[in-house]
Amino acid sequence: MEKIKMQTPLVEMDGDEMTRILWKMIKDELLFPFIDLKTEYYDLGLEYRNATDDQVTVDSANATMKYGVAVKCATITPNAARMTEYDLKEMWKSPNGTIRAMLDGTVFRTPIVVKGIEPCVKNWKKPITIARHAYGDVYKNAEMAIPGPGEVKLVYVPADGSEAQEITVHNFKGSGVVQGQHNLDESIESFARSCFEYALDTKQDLWFSTKDTISKKYDHRFKDIFADLYESDYKEKFEKAGITYFYTLIDDAVARIMKAEGGFIWACKNYDGDVMSDMVSSAFGSLAMMTSVLVSPHGYYEYEAAHGTVQRHYYKHLKGEETSTNSVATIFAWTGALRKRGEMDGNKELMEFADKLEKATLDTIESGKMTKDLALITTMKDVTVANSEEFIKAIRKTLEAAL
Repeated sequence: MEKIKMQTPLVEMDGDEMTRILWKMIKDELLFPFIDLKTEYYDLGLEYRNATDDQVTVDSANATMKYGVAVKCATITPNAARMTEYDLKEMWKSPNGTIRAMLDGTVFRTPIVVKGIEPCVKNWKKPITIARHAYGDVYKNAEMAIPGPGEVKLVYVPADGSEAQEITVHNFKGSGVVQGQHNLDESIESFARSCFEYALDTKQDLWFSTKDTISKKYDHRFKDIFADLYESDYKEKFEKAGITYFYTLIDDAVARIMKAEGGFIWACKNYDGDVMSDMVSSAFGSLAMMTSVLVSPHGYYEYEAAHGTVQRHYYKHLKGEETSTNSVATIFAWTGALRKRGEMDGNKELMEFADKLEKATLDTIESGKMTKDLALITTMKDVTVANSEEFIKAIRKTLEAAL
């Protein structure tokens, strides 16, 4: 067959460890044979981020603003152990945090549902989409180790020269740690608007939760902005669409989620969304079975898998040992980006290919061929456990039969 042409490139952000290995396999087996793939490539592997003082991350975000669509491989956010392992100049920030801050978007994460993989929570019948705020909080924090006794204050100095405001954070009697977080009304409103629009587009109820009873200024600001925007711009639209907006405390939301059927969007602040998306994806089957897309109100889209770099499998791979790493979410990152690129360019062939590749992936699993993580939890009998490469090649075979 003739390869599908692309008019505009995707921004391609390569990553780290085992997902970097899968990234190449996916391109070689599932993309290059069928698409005349055009990408603007950025290496977000930790070594190159270190070599460029993380400038490559900024460059990749700027390129996303230029071309509109990006696809990203999982990347390492370094800790103290990684500092030593990779001989880093400094403990570089999360690439995802940097990109989210620059694009000012909301992350929507949805489990990939496939026959034979039943959710751990027996009453979950439909996917639960996590909408994660993509700016600020702990991901853009300022923090300090406190060496000994002393007072820590939070100080606001107005730009207009008026009187400063300050409050005491804590009077330390000994050593400890302190952290300062911030957010922006503009970003919170963008987050809220994206959630309301996405709910209308997908005709799903929207839940939002914070801890405003404890955080009476910070979290309450989120609650108020959502409520005001809903009343002014979205209440009538929601009622017309037959969907609801529901606010509750984060702990109450967690309790309700466990008894819900699913089929709605759960909007969370940045950290809550990070944690809850992993919980939801794992409960639906596997961390490798969850899509993630950053949607910016400015019209930019960045697709990735919701999981990390699969470090344990990478170390096995380096030793020459066989791995059975689930590549589904990474494949769906590519299909999501290709579909959006096709949609923006009016390229129906590219959109249809993305649909067929997703179906071939799910059909391969439903035929009984899957990676070890799924084989351990499937309700299907007599399944075949495939290694990382065999699984991707099996998908290619299914795809070729469908094309």
